[in-house]
Amino acid sequence: MFQVFRNAWTIPDLRKKILYTAMIILVFRIGCAIFVPFLLTEQVKNMLSGSENTLLGFMDTMTGGALGKGTLFAMSITPYINASIIMQLLTVAIPALERLSKEGDEGRKKINKITKFVALGIGMFQAVAFYLTLKNNHAVKYSTGFDGFLAMITIVGCLTAGASLIIWLGDQINDKGIGNGISIILFSGIVSRLPLDIYQLIQQMRVTDAGGVQNYILIPFYLLIYIALIGLVVLMTNAERRIPVQYAKRVVGRKMYGGQSTHIPIKVAMAGVMPIIFAMSIMSLPQTILFFFGIDGTNPEKSQFWSAFLRNFNQGTWIYAVVYFFMIIAFNYFYISIQYNPIEIANNLKKNNGAIPGYRPGKPTSDFIYNSLSKITLIGAIFLGFIAIFPIIFSNITQIRGMSMGGTTMLILVGVALETVRQLESQMMMRHHKGFLE
Repeated sequence: MFQVFRNAWTIPDLRKKILYTAMIILVFRIGCAIFVPFLLTEQVKNMLSGSENTLLGFMDTMTGGALGKGTLFAMSITPYINASIIMQLLTVAIPALERLSKEGDEGRKKINKITKFVALGIGMFQAVAFYLTLKNNHAVKYSTGFDGFLAMITIVGCLTAGASLIIWLGDQINDKGIGNGISIILFSGIVSRLPLDIYQLIQQMRVTDAGGVQNYILIPFYLLIYIALIGLVVLMTNAERRIPVQYAKRVVGRKMYGGQSTHIPIKVAMAGVMPIIFAMSIMSLPQTILFFFGIDGTNPEKSQFWSAFLRNFNQGTWIYAVVYFFMIIAFNYFYISIQYNPIEIANNLKKNNGAIPGYRPGKPTSDFIYNSLSKITLIGAIFLGFIAIFPIIFSNITQIRGMSMGGTTMLILVGVALETVRQLESQMMMRHHKGFLE
């Protein structure tokens, strides 16, 4: 990866794109440090201090801590991510959107434009919900009268504008930078929390055991575990099942076409982080709702039933981990089923005189693709489930809490890094420059 960036830096055009992308990231990080007016920063921080198991805690990790500080980019790219997920689901359900998705670049541009408008609406809704939550937790400077109305308009407007500005910054990286703009912004937000995670790890290692010996010696051991986990994520992200395809020869005029052999790649982790996000949203919904009402496991006098529920079904328990694991498997199958159609692939092969060796065109081919896809999907689902519950297992064994660099964020970081390297490599190959794939 470093070889790719070094080679890209030697090309003036790519060097300008890298510097432009770095400038956009700098603007993003500056926006993450600009506080929204009328917010009490300490109150916001205290409000989110107990939200690790909720959607707000996950959003705070995705925003690089901007949500917990109440800054301009507190919403980060979460509205755009939610809008993208909704549009992916609607593309399967609405025939008009499905036709647009098959119209090439023009269709994708129209869908992207619709996605931005949906993201704007979701951003406004999230900003209003966040404002009401802040108001209920006394984190807004003015909450009544004309001053309160002005504070509401300012806070909601700043948060919505910040979310829209981030989408624009991502488009600038796509147009004038190295590409993959939204993902790079998400990557930079998560990476910005690494120093805090390292500091928290060192602070927790300062706890002495019964003999008074500090546990600093365990830090290299934990780092080796994370390095091994990164290696596993890289391996599984690149792993794929290649189904061989043979195209028949055909004569058109005086030229002969076809006759070549190729393959259909099926990635093991084809769904990426989407099943984890779906499962996390469902699993954290009860804690999030009860968090808004101020109910937690330490307040039995408010609601004995819900307090007992949170104590026995929070993110640190084995019950939560088991249910979470199987929900990820279920959502992985669901997501793959709406993204991958074996019958359509078999029909396309038949139209182009292609066939899988040993299987007749039509239903036998689609059945073979379906069976292969089911096996690969199971392996990918188990991998995603393990990655998601790894922080729970790690915390219960080591008693280290509050670490945001879990399996989900690691999966995002590795995926974005590999995709960025591929884009740089493809741009270098277009310029006939030797790179990583040499």
